[in-house]
Amino acid sequence: MNRLRVLIVDDEDLARLRMRSLLADCAAPAAEVAGEAGSAAEALHWLASNQADLVLLDINMPGLDGLQLAERLRAAAHPPRIVFVTAHATHALKAFEIDAVDYLTKPVRRARLQEALMRVAQRLDRPVPVAPTAPAAAPAEQPVLVVSDRGRVQRVPVADILFLKAELKYVTLRTPQHAYVLDDSLSDLEQRLGDAMLRIHRNALVARTAVTRLERRVVSDGEGEGEGWAVLVGATQEWLAVSRRQLTQVRELLAEDGV
Repeated sequence: MNRLRVLIVDDEDLARLRMRSLLADCAAPAAEVAGEAGSAAEALHWLASNQADLVLLDINMPGLDGLQLAERLRAAAHPPRIVFVTAHATHALKAFEIDAVDYLTKPVRRARLQEALMRVAQRLDRPVPVAPTAPAAAPAEQPVLVVSDRGRVQRVPVADILFLKAELKYVTLRTPQHAYVLDDSLSDLEQRLGDAMLRIHRNALVARTAVTRLERRVVSDGEGEGEGWAVLVGATQEWLAVSRRQLTQVRELLAEDGV
């Protein structure tokens, strides 16, 4: 099936970048970013000479807002499908009156965006394929995490991830060679990475294979320093605080590994 051609319309550069990253991680149906616009006027200019199957549209923008733009697009001979993406749920009723396919609230989760893409494909009468199973003899592709790091889209092999730690408004992803600063939420990353990671604290996930030791020591837990339990990430020799709630799971993990 052809990829869905998507126009991203949002006045915030970081929001457009995050949406581009999420779309790159969607597979059934797959989508490609055909264009971006920072305002309704830019979107109308782009659509005058280009086609899109779908417009991912912010509502609150200076000048013509997203709802007004959607009304104009409805009058086109072959209007693109509309999925609103906004930080507020207050315009949902109006959005569906305009015949929007879906209404996503920020921060958008990949699984939720994938659902919206499936609805768009169905509206366009395109089949939504089940992700194909690789032949048994074919080598499996190494899973990667597509992330946005300071304005750049990166593909990080999941096997390289040592830990993720939430700090202020961002999440630090650590590999043996690099540290990436992400704008994804820790909860979203936990869902995407699944069983590969273990929650050791409300602000930290660690790769199960990266933990080498558990002991009591003075360590920072994000709210200050104090004595408590911590795990050692062997590849970087960094200590991460473990909350009392997660202590049992960490001990079980180390017992399984014979540490």
